[in-house]
Amino acid sequence: MKWQKLESLEGLTNIKELSANKPVLIFKHSTRCSISAMALSRLERAWKDSDNEKIEPYYLDLIEYRPVSNQIADTFNVPHESPQVLVIKDGKSVYNNSHSGINYNDILESI
Repeated sequence: MKWQKLESLEGLTNIKELSANKPVLIFKHSTRCSISAMALSRLERAWKDSDNEKIEPYYLDLIEYRPVSNQIADTFNVPHESPQVLVIKDGKSVYNNSHSGINYNDILESI
């Protein structure tokens, strides 16, 4: 899986623009949480290299970049969770889930 790092509010603006041409996955990860580590591992094991052609995956360390995480909640009107995934299309969240609800097949179905 080829993660792009989301580390700034400008990066979030870029994601909204990119999502007009290609869906974007945002994975909000808490580096202090074992549940988050499990959800990330499950997603990475299921991911196929060809999926990078369908959707652009972004990774946010929400402990390090909490203001970006807060802005994601505000921008996409999705309550903050950790871990959490969002799929962004045309500048809007079309799918989100958290914890054990993070599901590879559901993510792909949303695009």
